[in-house]
Amino acid sequence: MSKKPELDDFRVPFFDEGKKGAAFNLAAFDAGAKPFSSGSKESDRERLLELGTKLDAQQERLHAQRLQRVLLVLQGMDTSGKDGTIRAVFHEVDPLGLRIVPFKAPTPAEAAHDFLWRVHAQAPAAGELTIFNRSHYEDVLVPVVLGELNRTQRERRYRHIRDFEAMLADNGTTIIKCMLHISKDAQRERLQSRIDDPTKHWKFDVSDLDARKLWDKYQDAYCDALAATSTDYAPWYVIPADSKTHRNVMIGELLVRAMESLKLEFPPPKASLKGVIIE
Repeated sequence: MSKKPELDDFRVPFFDEGKKGAAFNLAAFDAGAKPFSSGSKESDRERLLELGTKLDAQQERLHAQRLQRVLLVLQGMDTSGKDGTIRAVFHEVDPLGLRIVPFKAPTPAEAAHDFLWRVHAQAPAAGELTIFNRSHYEDVLVPVVLGELNRTQRERRYRHIRDFEAMLADNGTTIIKCMLHISKDAQRERLQSRIDDPTKHWKFDVSDLDARKLWDKYQDAYCDALAATSTDYAPWYVIPADSKTHRNVMIGELLVRAMESLKLEFPPPKASLKGVIIE
C-alpha cells in the first residue's frame, strides 16, 4: 500500500553549507500531481472553505495578540497562479491584519539601494499576515537568467537572503515559501486563454512570451535559488500548480498547519473592564 503523501514530502531539502552546490531537481516533482486533492474540484472547494474558516480564526488571534508575524512568499512562472491563490485561499479571511505586497521591477530609487532594501520595508509588522506576490527572489532569478550576475555575486545574494530571513525569524516571523510549480504545457494553455478571451487581454504581456522562450534557464535558476535558500526557519515548498484547486488546497493546508503550530491565543481580559456595565 502506497504511503499517504505529507506536506513535508514537498519541502525542498534544507541548505547545508558543507554541501553547497548540491543538486536539486525541480523536474522531479510532477506539476500535474494532485496529492492533496479530495477527488474533485467541488470537494476541493469545500475543503478550501473549511481551511479558510480555520485561517480566519487563526489570523484574528494573530492580529489581536500582536506578538508574532507570518509571511507567505509566492513565487512561480507566469500564469502559475499567484493572484488566483491569494483570491481563493484568503477568501474567508478578514482583511484586518492581512496585507498583500506585489513586487514588480525595481523603481530607479529602489535600484539605487541594495536589493533587499525595498523588501525589508514590507516585512510583516507584529500581528500581520503578509503575502509577497513575487518577492526578493526575483533578484536571484531574472538577473541570473539574463546573465547579469556571475556565480560569486549569485552566491553572495543567496547568503544575504538567508541572513535576512534568519533575522526576520529571530524577531518572531514565521516564513512559508511556496514555489508554484506549473508545467510548460499548462502555461501555454493559460497564456493562450488570455489571448483568446478579450476580457483577459489586460492580463497578457508580450514580455511573458520572452520569458517563456527562456523556460529552461528559469527552471535552472529556480533550482539553484531554492536549494540555496531553503532553511529550517524559512523552508521552500514545491506546490504542484497545474490544478488550480489542488494548488489552493495545498497552500491552505500549509498555512493552517503553520499558524496552528504558533498556539495563538486572544490577549487576556483587561482587569479594568471587569464588572463594567454600559448604560
